Amino acid sequence: MTSDTTSATGDQAGPSGGYAAARLHLLTQEAQPGPPRRAGLARLTDQWLAGLLGAGPRPGRVALLAVGGYGRGELSPRSDLDLLLLHDGTAPRAAIAALADRLWYPVWDQGIALDHSVRTLAEAHETAATDLKVHLGLLDARHVAGDAALTAELRTALLAQWRSQAPARLPELHELGRERARRHGELPFLLEPDLKEARGGLRDATALRAVAASWVADAPRQGLEAARNTLLDVRDALHLTTGRATDRLALEDQDQVARALGVLDADTLLRQVYEAARTISYASDVTWREVGRVLRSRSARRRLRGLLASRTARRGPAAEERTPLADGVVEQDGEVVLARTARAGRDPVLPLRAAAAAAQAGLPLAMPAAHALAAAEAALPVPWPAEAREQFITLLGAGPDTVPVWEALEAAGLITRLLPDWERVRCRPQRNPVHRWTVDRHLVETAVRASALTRRVGRPDLLLVAALLHDIGKGWPGDHSVAGETIARDMAARIGFGPADADVLAALVRNHLLLIETATRRDLDDPATVELVAEAVGSQSTLELLHALTEADALATGPAAWSSWRASLLADLVKRVAARLQDGGAPAPAAPSGATVAGERLAVEAFRTGGPVLALHPRAGARPAQDGRGGADKVTGEPGEAAEPEPVGVELVVAVPERPGVLPAVAGVLALHRLTVRSAELSVVDPAGQGPVLLLDWRVAAEYGSLPQAERLRADLIRALDGSLDIAARLAEREAAYRRPRRRMPLAPPARVTVAPLGSRVATVIEVRAQDAPGLLYRIGHALDAAGVVVRSAHVSTLGANAVDAFYVTRPAGQPLAPEEAVGLARTLQDALADQTRAPAG
Repeated sequence: MTSDTTSATGDQAGPSGGYAAARLHLLTQEAQPGPPRRAGLARLTDQWLAGLLGAGPRPGRVALLAVGGYGRGELSPRSDLDLLLLHDGTAPRAAIAALADRLWYPVWDQGIALDHSVRTLAEAHETAATDLKVHLGLLDARHVAGDAALTAELRTALLAQWRSQAPARLPELHELGRERARRHGELPFLLEPDLKEARGGLRDATALRAVAASWVADAPRQGLEAARNTLLDVRDALHLTTGRATDRLALEDQDQVARALGVLDADTLLRQVYEAARTISYASDVTWREVGRVLRSRSARRRLRGLLASRTARRGPAAEERTPLADGVVEQDGEVVLARTARAGRDPVLPLRAAAAAAQAGLPLAMPAAHALAAAEAALPVPWPAEAREQFITLLGAGPDTVPVWEALEAAGLITRLLPDWERVRCRPQRNPVHRWTVDRHLVETAVRASALTRRVGRPDLLLVAALLHDIGKGWPGDHSVAGETIARDMAARIGFGPADADVLAALVRNHLLLIETATRRDLDDPATVELVAEAVGSQSTLELLHALTEADALATGPAAWSSWRASLLADLVKRVAARLQDGGAPAPAAPSGATVAGERLAVEAFRTGGPVLALHPRAGARPAQDGRGGADKVTGEPGEAAEPEPVGVELVVAVPERPGVLPAVAGVLALHRLTVRSAELSVVDPAGQGPVLLLDWRVAAEYGSLPQAERLRADLIRALDGSLDIAARLAEREAAYRRPRRRMPLAPPARVTVAPLGSRVATVIEVRAQDAPGLLYRIGHALDAAGVVVRSAHVSTLGANAVDAFYVTRPAGQPLAPEEAVGLARTLQDALADQTRAPAG
């Protein structure tokens, strides 16, 4: 081998007699791919450029700096060289120009793209101050040759300048990233991704380094460097296989790149790229959220420094503001975190409870909270308990706010722990250009779309879960609908659905393409077409669910999959099939059955005392505020019968002599005590034929903390019934106290109130489908009371965050409402609930 000498043409001696030969040898034979090869190529180029600089006279103090990716020592095979020739300004311009030519022309002669500049220290500072992209590149400046002290002087000054200007520069950098994402899309979901410019790409990873250099915030480290190296490795292979300096992983290049990297196939390659991009995207989201928090905090401290200083001197430091959201879950500084009393290792439902609370509040789940939940490794029993299932459905029903919370759970590894079958679809690409998303993100997006359609179905919980699972079979060979049917049935059992519900979910997954394919490809006037669909669907309720699922699926697929024409064809088919399945519409929900023996005893006691009587029967998993012995906390003087154990909440039975205003009074008292109603049955009994008593059988759970004592509930109920407790005012006060200006509550679909087409013979059935909220049942009961109707019985259920209720109402004299009266009542009740939806959220 020859020694390291350099001629005027820039041909440096190397392993094969020159830089070009040495470079070729390095890229094809010598170094292992990945970081070692990129670093080796940077070192080889450093030696060559140092030889060029030292081959002639140096006019004054000069230094050659590598900038950008080359400055980070990350040269890909076809990367350009980003170089800065720095001088102190004392040498003649002609001499500096001659030196620059001596450096630049050999680079061009090698056919290497060059991004070059020549500046003094002052010019470098001035350019960095006015051009953010220049400043970003200089943050990675690295000394190559010449006066090392000059390089150090520049780096020290630029870092100080970057840190001092961070409050202004970081928002500008954030906006650059968002604009880049708008132009190039999201890398984790693109079939032909730009590895550098798309969201989650190499530019975003570089931006995170710049944020860290500002000392304002630091990016999450876990997996970030590995993700960045994955994208760099793919780009290296792309450069070598195509021979082009490109960052776009085109479809026609993916098989070659996969082979070059030793990857099974193009789909496996894309999954690796998507996983890396998701890691970078999530790290970016977390980092920019922290940047915003820190900058807001600094601004507030500057504005209020004098006032806060005086208060701190008198009272000590202010306590952190933490607002409870659910048991073990609080909001702090715009994020959802774990309460100090939370015990993640002993509470396997906590991950889902925290996720549901975050999504419903429209807040991010803090990364430390997600990692703490993952580290706890508290496994849910299989099948899941009812609370876990309800929290899962609440998470799925939160609309667009489900997505960032889901991403946080996935980044922490919690999704595949909860749903092991999810691994098959995670980051799986879809080669059909109609699809906008990967399989897993499409499933989540379908649930988001389905959340807006929950008022159209009687079982919103089944709709949301079917939306999440409808393409779960795409991770398996064969027809994904057939494979998905079996997987969905197994997953439904795991989540805690009973056999009948699991069968419905399996049928929805099996037939999720049936309606749209039939509507667009078959003759709807052919009776055989309608008969075929009706036979496959089987029931009106399943048809209702399948219709909503089909629409949600199409909307989540992409713009090409849904149109007004397709919607009209689908609606026509559904109408024909519904008529075939059942004439006259769906039957009304069955009225609640008669009272139990324990209920009858309470009713007798209520009639005897003339006042309310209630009993609390704790179930497994409840948190009663008593001695924990598990007996009924009852205020009657009569022992209650033992109830069947349930996984969540408590049974609350209330008996009150019939009178106006009982339903809103009881519901309002429960809301004031932060008890969420999971289900309720209202009926009228007549113990011993002496007079009617309202019997309300509730299943309730505490939002957070312990259950209230039964005596307190009874005392407040007595006050509510005699008018001394203004429930509406108390609820409004609490809402105002917890109203947070910065909180953006998710937009729920509007409430839907209808008259059941096949009502009871003795009452009119009013059906309400609405977003569950504190005081919802109180507002419904108050509106019914104000309308002058009598609630004879009711069936109330909460499925996730959706309330599905049926009220059997009559005129005061006991007759069902006339049709026009029933329609007017439904309209009045819907208007009342719409006013609630428009009210500011607390």
